[in-house]
Parts: sequence; C-alpha cells; structure tokens
Amino acid sequence: MSALEAISMRLGRAVAGLAGVALIAAVGLAAMPADRARAQASFSLGSGQGQSSPDQPMLLQADEMIYNNQNNTVTAKGNVEIYYGTYTLLAEKVIYDQAAQTLTAEGNVRIKEPDGAVINADRITLTDDFRDGFIRQLRLVTKEDARIAAARGIREDDETTVFESAVFTPCKVCEDKPEKPPTWQIKAKRVIHKKSEATIAYESARLEFLGVPIAWVPFFRHADPSVKRKSGFLIPKFGQSDDLGFFTEVPYYFALAPNYDFTFSPTFYEKRGVLWKGRWRHRTQNGRYSIDVAGIAETDSPSFFDSLDGFFVQGGDDFRGSIQSEGQFAINQYWDWGWDVTVESDDTFRRFYKLDNIDQTERVSEVYLAGQGDRSYFDARLYHFGGLNFTDTSTAESQVLPVIDYNYIFKDPVWGGELSFNSNVVSLTRDDGADTHHLVTEMKWRRQLIDRRGQIVTPFASVRGDVYQVSNVVDPITFEDRGEDQIFRGMAAAGAEYRYPFAKHTERATHVIEPIAQIIARPGLKNQEDIPNEDARSLVFDDTLLFDLDKFSGYDRIETGTRANVGVRYTLQRHKGGTLRAVVGQSYQIAGDNEFREESGLETERSDYVTGLYIEPIRYFTLIGQARFDEDSLDLRRTDLYANTSLGPFSTTVNYANLKAQPGLGILEDRSEVTASANILVTEHWSAFGSIRYDIEGDQRISDQVGVRWADDCFALSVTYTESFVRDRDIEPDETVFVRFEFKHLGAYDIDAGGLAPDDS
Repeated sequence: MSALEAISMRLGRAVAGLAGVALIAAVGLAAMPADRARAQASFSLGSGQGQSSPDQPMLLQADEMIYNNQNNTVTAKGNVEIYYGTYTLLAEKVIYDQAAQTLTAEGNVRIKEPDGAVINADRITLTDDFRDGFIRQLRLVTKEDARIAAARGIREDDETTVFESAVFTPCKVCEDKPEKPPTWQIKAKRVIHKKSEATIAYESARLEFLGVPIAWVPFFRHADPSVKRKSGFLIPKFGQSDDLGFFTEVPYYFALAPNYDFTFSPTFYEKRGVLWKGRWRHRTQNGRYSIDVAGIAETDSPSFFDSLDGFFVQGGDDFRGSIQSEGQFAINQYWDWGWDVTVESDDTFRRFYKLDNIDQTERVSEVYLAGQGDRSYFDARLYHFGGLNFTDTSTAESQVLPVIDYNYIFKDPVWGGELSFNSNVVSLTRDDGADTHHLVTEMKWRRQLIDRRGQIVTPFASVRGDVYQVSNVVDPITFEDRGEDQIFRGMAAAGAEYRYPFAKHTERATHVIEPIAQIIARPGLKNQEDIPNEDARSLVFDDTLLFDLDKFSGYDRIETGTRANVGVRYTLQRHKGGTLRAVVGQSYQIAGDNEFREESGLETERSDYVTGLYIEPIRYFTLIGQARFDEDSLDLRRTDLYANTSLGPFSTTVNYANLKAQPGLGILEDRSEVTASANILVTEHWSAFGSIRYDIEGDQRISDQVGVRWADDCFALSVTYTESFVRDRDIEPDETVFVRFEFKHLGAYDIDAGGLAPDDS
C-alpha cells in the first residue's frame, strides 16, 4: 500500500470518528463536489454501505500536498476539504503523523454533520484508533439551533463526549451586538453528552439570565435538543388565589413508550391541601385516547402529610374528585367511534379548582359511532346531560340512550331532482321528569331549474311521519301527570324558491344583487303541545334562519300552515381583495296555524325584519352584524355584533349581544352583554393582553383578565391577573395571579392572548 493510500484510509477513518464529537448523534451528510481545480486524491476503499464505514470512497482536496519522508508526515495545506461518505471536514491545514499515529486539523476547522449540526474549532486532534480524541476551543450549532462552546471536547468512547469549561444555550447570537450575552445560558465545569441516552448532564453548573447568574446546582440533566419526548420534571406553575391561597404545580412526565405516556401533576394549595392529578395518553394504530384523574381530600390544616393521610385513609365527605376521558378510533375508512365522558363528585369541583372554565353551566358526556359513505351518513350517540348551576332543577339531569341520525341521498335523479331520506331516533329519560321516545322519518325532494335569463327556480317537497311515546308529562294547566301516551303525527310540505341574481362588473369590483322569495304550504297539526319540547327550544330568528324550510331547531316542533319568506342579498367582491355581503328580509304567515311562540319574532302574521352585514375589507379585519327589528315600530329586538382585527402590533376581538325579554322562550328579562379581548405588541419582546366579559343590563363584570408577556426565540415569561365574579355555592368572586414561563429545550408552555396552557404536542 502506498503512503498516500494509507493516508487516505486513515483520514477516512478519522472523519468517520468525528461524529461522536457533536452534541447530536450523526448518521450521514451529503458530500459536496469540489468547485475549483486543486490537489486531489480520490480512492475507492471498498464496497461498504454504511454511512460512516471506512470502506466508503473518500475525496481529499487541498491547495498543496507536502510529503515529509524524514518525519513520516503528510500535510494538506490551503482550503483543505475532506469528503468521506456523508461527512465533510474543512480546515486550513490537516497533518497526518504516521509515527505518532495522530491526525490534526488546524485553522477554522469546520465539520458538517448529516443532521445539520455544524462543529467549529481552532484545532482537532484524533488518535490512531480514531475513536478517542479532543477538540480545542470547540463551537457547535445543531439543527435545533442549540449552541455549545467549550475550551475542549474529549470523546471518551463510542457514545460519550465530554465538554470542559462549556456553555450551553439555545438562544441566537445578536447580529448587531454579537458580544451581548444571550437571554439565558448554562455554564458548567463539565458538560457530558451521552448519545445512546440522548441526554446532556451538567457538573457544577450555573444558570445565567441576561449575563447575570441566578442559580447554581452541583448537577442536573435534561434531554438533548433532538429529543421530543423524555421522562423528567416539567416547568412548575405558580399562582395566588383568594379562595385557594398560594399554589404550585410540579408536573413529572413519564415517557413510557413512543405511543403512550403519563403526566403526574400534584398541586399544593395553601388553603385546601394537595390536589392529585394525572393524565394518561395512548395512541394506537387506529386512534387515541386519554384519561385525566383529579382528587383532593380537603383538610382544615392542609399540610402535605395531612393531604396524604386524607387521600389514602380518611376520604369520606371531604373527598372531591373527577375522572375525564376522551377517545377517538377509526374502525375503517368509513367508520369511527369515540367518547368524551366526565364523572365528578360534585357540580363545582372542576370549576372551583380551575380545571374547567368557571363560566361553564352544563356537563355533557357522550359516546358515539359515526359512519359516512359516498351518499350516506350514520351517527349514533349516547348522552348524559347535567346542569352545573345551583338553580338547575332535577329536570336538567337526563340521559339520551341513544340518539340516531341516518341520511341517504339516492344516486339516480327522481323527476329530474334529488331525492333524500332522513331519519331520527331518540330515547330520552330522566330520574325525575318527562320521558320521551320518538322515531321520525322524512323523504325530501328538490330540483333546481335555471332559465336563459339566469332566473333560478327550485321546487321542493317533503313528507314526514313521527311516532312518539311520552310519559311523566305534567299538564301545564292542571299540573297533573298525563300518564303514558303514544302520539302519531304526519306532515307533508311543498313549495318553491325563486332567485334572480343581477351582476354588474366594474373596473374595481363585482356587484351582485339577488332577490329571493320562498313559499311553503303545509297542513295544520293539532295538539303539538302534547309532545314535550326537548330539542326545539334554541330558536334564534336571524338572517341565517330566514330561508330555512322549517325554522325550528329540532324535531319536537314542526312549522304548519302556509308561509312565505322574502328578502334580498347584496354581495360586493373587490378584484384586489375584500368582500361585503348584506341581507335583509321578512317572513309571512299566509294561512293556517302559526306554531311560533311569543317574542320569537315569528309569532305574528308579519315577522320581525332580520338583517345581516358581513364585511371583510382587508384580510386583517372582519365585522359581522346581525339585527332583528320589530315589524311595526322598527324597535331593535335583538343585536349581535362581532369584530376582529389584526393589524400591525394590534389584535382585538369584540362580541356584543343584546336580547329583549322573551317570556315565551323562558327569557324573563332583557339581556345585554359584551366580551372583548386585545393583544398589543409594545416592543419586539414585550406585549400586553387583556379580556373582559361585562353584563350591561346588570351593570357588572362577569370576569376579566390582564397580563404582560416577554418573549424571544428561547425564553418566554407571562404574568396574568384574573378576576371572576361568579357565585355558585363554594364558588365565590375570586382574584388569581398566574406566573408561567418557558425555557427552550428545558420546558415549554404555549402562551396566547388569554394566558398559557401546557404544551401537549
């Protein structure tokens, strides 16, 4: 073997051995071709296929090659480039000492690794076996933007690298002031990276924030930046509340397997004790599910050991807790099933300990099975409903076992139109209250006709049959139980819709004015009140409901008689972006019985006027306004406004709702409320945010929040102050301060304009 061949093989083995010097394990890097004519040597060292095998071809390029037979050395000088397999070594000079069996690279040494990491050093020396070695004045940047600098790096074995007098930080260097210290960094006497364990350990380490030491620890360890999931403590949470006192949560994450994990999150409350929480997550081949448990044995003297004793021994009336689980699984490409179930010891537990939004008023648990074909849809669900407010009566507790919906659209046209079949099955029971079971089936037909002038006529027809069985229904007049009753009813409807859009194209926009008219004829129905109204109470008459064929929201009530709906729609579409849409209309009961109750806006022969305005002049601003006006006096009966803007450093959202009393629908007094939130970027790193929910009629705040946030590329801190004025049993008006933060690669929390939430990704 010639000297040059021996050198080439040695260099190839040397570059392969450099992989362990990096902070992140390397497995391959694409070789780069030479871009200028220089001294070159290219050798095929075998047929090995490994990315760092010494049998791979190696290319050595340099401005000058010097052979010193007397000293038994070979030196490559000037823009040295070594390409071996998928690794690259760049330096100003590379010296191979055959007698000492060492390889030294000097001057702006740069190693490019396959995962994107880049190692910079002044000098690298490797020993003969090309496994152990050290790097002087090492500087490393990984593909995750983690940075490490050290006086020298020593590779002790195949998978351990030790950096001495090292600094670790994920923060980017300031381009304007490179000498400026990073936001945070860890300085340590020794930093040990174990490739097989994917960990970074620190000995005699101190944490510096903006160049100021703030903490010192003799030893600690965390996952290296390439790791997405690893067991260990997460960033703790701290807070202060009037009801709970000072509290802190210290979560520990168990990365048990690639597809399942567990987070244990005990929270100590100064005034209540320890709330034990845990979350199990599991992803399978066809779905995922999670289980959240929480429990506390409330004590008068809430020390840690009192809470342990109360939780495991006493329990009793002082124990409060909940289990919450969600799941979603695919059976095949057409079917899936899942659940969302919560079981709790009492109505206020989850709201009192801020596991749920304090404004939540009901608890709904469900299990479902759903399937969708090319022309059909099936959905079956089991529900449990429960009211959470003190004012809720026993009738708020109900079970629906099950509710089934099935829809099918026939493939072949019938009389030139579309024929569809719908059915609904419900079985609703209560421990105390009315029980309802029904089967509803319906056939619908519609066909769209367009003439030469662009007029659109859509005739439609439907036929429906219902079977109801009701029991434990109390007569609203005599207050006597009607007993069990079986009710049959049928409904047929026919009608047509007419539209005639007029379009005008200008240099800057397109304008469309579209008059719309409908007429629907139905017979009358007697004794609809014999059927309890369980699913048709949420009637909100606005422009989105104006042209619905049946304006009731559910199946328990049916429109009757002959009704006409008329209106006009205007649409503006700017060629450079921006839209405006406006709708105004009214509904008329022409003949037959009117089934709508008082104050709904539809109870008279002429309904209230409904309007809608939807404006998006630029993509950063949206305004939606909906209003209902009295048909005679034009008094405003209902208003809903929504505005959202995100322009420059400002982003805001405002919702406003105003509703007059509707005794017929159970709304006994006027309601008026506004909710608003805003976020302002004050500087590059500082922002302020806040939100408020205000009851205008009651002249009182329901809740509000204000906070500040500081964030850059590697650190974020948020302080949030929240007030709640809700009263419900042990839930009293409360003030809370949250402090949450994140260190990149050490622990992360999501921060938005409303606060922070743990990162569950």
